[in-house]
Amino acid sequence: MTKQDDGRDKNISDFKEAVNMSAGKLEKWLETDESKSVGQSKNGGESVGHASGRRIIELLRTRTSDLSEDDVAHMRKVTGYIHRHLKQRPEGDVTDTPWRYSLMNWGHDPL
Repeated sequence: MTKQDDGRDKNISDFKEAVNMSAGKLEKWLETDESKSVGQSKNGGESVGHASGRRIIELLRTRTSDLSEDDVAHMRKVTGYIHRHLKQRPEGDVTDTPWRYSLMNWGHDPL
């Protein structure tokens, strides 16, 4: 096994650990008004996180052996976003907060 393979396996493993929502649950979440209410978007279009959520659904439904390098790169991006965002947790109940909604768009429900 090459070092590149080791990195690929670690990136995939880290992604599977960080993304704690199933493809079905994430798909239903992305249809909600709350999901669409958060995130940065260009010209009022779909937010970056919402678009990423749709890609995450595809990644969760793809066999590991069929993942492309581009897929693994997006997995790395998702893992990084989730880890950075978790460090910014606001105080108090986060149940109905933009912070939680944004994380959920990226496939992670902190609750």
